[in-house]
Amino acid sequence: MTNFTSLADLRALCLDLPGGHPAASTAVAQREDTLTKPPRSLGRLEDLVAFLAHWQGRAPPRLDRVDILVFAGNHGVTAQGVSAYPAEVTAQMVANFAAGGAAINQLARAAGAELRVIPLALDAPTADFTVGPALAEREFLDAVATGYEAASPQADLLCLGEMGIGNTTAAAAIAAALFGGGGARWAGRGTGVDDDGLERKRMVIDRALARHAASLADPLALAAALGGRELAAILGAALAARRHNIPVLLDGFVCTAAVAPLWKLRSDTLAHTLAGHVSAEAGHRMLLDELGLKPLVDLNMRLGEGSGAAVALLILRAALACHTGMATFAEAGVSDKPADESAAPKAAG
Repeated sequence: MTNFTSLADLRALCLDLPGGHPAASTAVAQREDTLTKPPRSLGRLEDLVAFLAHWQGRAPPRLDRVDILVFAGNHGVTAQGVSAYPAEVTAQMVANFAAGGAAINQLARAAGAELRVIPLALDAPTADFTVGPALAEREFLDAVATGYEAASPQADLLCLGEMGIGNTTAAAAIAAALFGGGGARWAGRGTGVDDDGLERKRMVIDRALARHAASLADPLALAAALGGRELAAILGAALAARRHNIPVLLDGFVCTAAVAPLWKLRSDTLAHTLAGHVSAEAGHRMLLDELGLKPLVDLNMRLGEGSGAAVALLILRAALACHTGMATFAEAGVSDKPADESAAPKAAG
């Protein structure tokens, strides 16, 4: 069982990370050059296969076991009127996941992935972070450890998602703490708050930033002060995936904000991650730009629960199918040399 004894202990682990496997990605690139297509004609699909190989350490890579982990948590800041839905919806949606009735259930099935939903103390919301830290250090470390343990070393790919009423406020607060701009820059409508609700959300974020100013220089301390259990678990799962050489697909704004403290600690910490999509939630595109992540799809989604990552998984499967299933020029008996135009007869004239 993983046990982080302190933020310093966790920070040391975040700074001591394995690299990828360049030989595997090079082998993928070499095979791509032999397939029956013009060079680079599959564009980013070719890069995605090389990315998977680089982090899995094998060529070709595989997607035999893909896990979608959806972490759920509740937030005390909902008392400030920052969400269009009451906090009890978190538990109700977790029950819907268990019954197979949510969007992520259908998308996981379509994408050939195993869905696991992990609720974290839904009956004990985090503290209202305008009053005090959302999570005490021990609570934060325990949530990180839950996520770390949930990432199986046997997975070929990990998709991360979340469910938690109020968590776009927490995500926006973390983004503001890391990259500046306050509530005006980062707050969005989340589950659909009206104009008054959006203004409250901005003010709540600014109050939280002022309240926790002393923690803002430490990415892990601010993640505890402003985040939530499900965000901490996502951070832990992403960290475990890096240490197990498992590539990761991130979902939307909340998921991206959850791992952003890792990037702030060490800028290559998220090198094993892909942004599954860019959501319609205000701030997500800006956050991806800050982290240097290029989304795979842009479908105006803002559901959360891992849905964008699951859709992006279908693209990864398409990329891998082309790489492993296409014939080489030699196998197909197709010439791999373009015509030499200089040798063609010239028109009289």
